[in-house]
Amino acid sequence: MSVKLIVGLGNPGIEYQFTPHNLGFLTIDEIANRLGIEVRNRQCRALTARATIAGQPAILAKPETYMNLSGLSVRELVAEHQVEVKNDLVVVYDELDLPLGTVRIRHRGGTAGHNGMESILGALGTDEFLRVRLGIAPEHKVSDGARFVLTPFRKSQEKVVVEVIERAAEAVEVIIRDGPGGAMNRFNRKPEDDGGQ
Repeated sequence: MSVKLIVGLGNPGIEYQFTPHNLGFLTIDEIANRLGIEVRNRQCRALTARATIAGQPAILAKPETYMNLSGLSVRELVAEHQVEVKNDLVVVYDELDLPLGTVRIRHRGGTAGHNGMESILGALGTDEFLRVRLGIAPEHKVSDGARFVLTPFRKSQEKVVVEVIERAAEAVEVIIRDGPGGAMNRFNRKPEDDGGQ
């Protein structure tokens, strides 16, 4: 059975822990927490853990290369675990073009200027893999996006950040259990379409 590789993007280091750019790492931690495991094995320039999600073997990974070089670690992980990129790689990351609190799943596409994603596309030579995009756009336009993504969340944002991480962890589980189509149907709707679910 092929193994799923779930990669959350972020920067190592305590100073980056609760910044918008680390939502990918925080999602991996949330998934691990739900499964009662710790992401602490070092391999392929990442912290990893073996997991079983919805009955399928999976590797959880947090690249330690810093965001801009995430592709180096992802490429090594894909090779090491013989991951079929198109179907079995899922990358979770922050998206400045989506409002804070949004979770969107897509199968291919550009990078919207996200350095971690640029690095992965360059390293893998394809844009055909699943992404779980987590919105981080501020209410007001910021002049310095690079600084914004590395500035810790405010106390007032904690609730929505926790909710987004929980939904992202759920989205990964649904992708593995029901396939990308089922997950997209469920998570790519606007929140007001939920019909009170």
